[in-house]
Amino acid sequence: MQIGPHKFDRLELAGSLGDLGTIIPLSVALMLVTGLSVTTVLLTVGLCYVATGLFFKLPIPVQPLKVVSAIAIAYPEKITVSIMAAAGISMGLILLLLAFTGLMDRLARFFSRPIIRGIQAGLGLILIKKGIIYILNAELFISQSNMSGFSELLNPFIGIAGFIIALFFLTNRKFPAALILVAGGMAAGILLGALRGLEFALGPTPIHFQPVAPADFSAALVLLVIPQIPLTVGNAVIGTTDACHTFFGEKGVPEQVSNRNFAISMGLANLGTGLLGGMPMCHGAGGLAAHYRFGARTGGANLMIGGIFLLLALGLGKMGIALLAAIPQGILGVLLLFAGLELALLIRDVQNRTDYFITLLVAGIGLATTNMGIAFFIGILVQGLIKWRRIEL
Repeated sequence: MQIGPHKFDRLELAGSLGDLGTIIPLSVALMLVTGLSVTTVLLTVGLCYVATGLFFKLPIPVQPLKVVSAIAIAYPEKITVSIMAAAGISMGLILLLLAFTGLMDRLARFFSRPIIRGIQAGLGLILIKKGIIYILNAELFISQSNMSGFSELLNPFIGIAGFIIALFFLTNRKFPAALILVAGGMAAGILLGALRGLEFALGPTPIHFQPVAPADFSAALVLLVIPQIPLTVGNAVIGTTDACHTFFGEKGVPEQVSNRNFAISMGLANLGTGLLGGMPMCHGAGGLAAHYRFGARTGGANLMIGGIFLLLALGLGKMGIALLAAIPQGILGVLLLFAGLELALLIRDVQNRTDYFITLLVAGIGLATTNMGIAFFIGILVQGLIKWRRIEL
């Protein structure tokens, strides 16, 4: 079925599930470690998916801010819910400032094609590495260790089986790979005890405005926002715009797709989720690659996955996040692995040795440091040096 520019079929539904390998691990960990409200997180993710699908008309991803999430998970004694809220509000204001002053488009001039491809390839390799880690993990579920009596080989077995299934059904339009993986993985997880001991309860958890003190903003800026900005500008804004044009072609990209509009979209989203004490969010080339790889081609995918998150938020509350966490890590790893491969393969349009040198340098530094900001700045310096000295490679 198609309504306007939005398609609603099995492939769109399958593609809408492609980025669960990113959003589930980070969001579940954030809720468990920092105490973010389950309904607030799921509700804001669902609303943002629906809004981006309606506006951009493409399967634009909604993801946690990765640097913010990683630091919050690693240092729960330092990062409170109010500091997370301050980080969301701060990121929102900064992105809106960059968009409305025109600074975002000026920053985009520093991102040459080799550097953009290097950032995308680096993120792709990071996703591939993370996916393999999930597949080889001895723990079956994100939110709990293996049940006693189960072999440590169970999760790797599920992951390898999932990889074979995904490879076999990757281009199958009747039985889309991601749909089989997620549905089969969730069913297997439930049968293997993912919901054991969980108290059955319907309805949302409390939603309220999050009070934030001035000290929370200063802590958020130093600990979370400043480390996040280079990745957000490079990947979530410029990288996503470039990936849209690469995947869908110039004629297939609506005029709404631009660096400025992506910055505004994320700015408004983070202001809203920050005020409610939710999870800071972004777009991203990796998430777009995941949706695209598994079949999504229109904003209909966003409307479907957004509807699922809204149902989980308002109808099931804590049960909703438990169902998402029931998907074995091996299956999430397979989704990440294929998304990473799709993103890394974007380097195929790099044309000469010098551009390949810059691209692979940025990708390698990004993989080694997991800091795409450092990779970007080194790439800019090396690219400038090569041009200045007219070095032949």
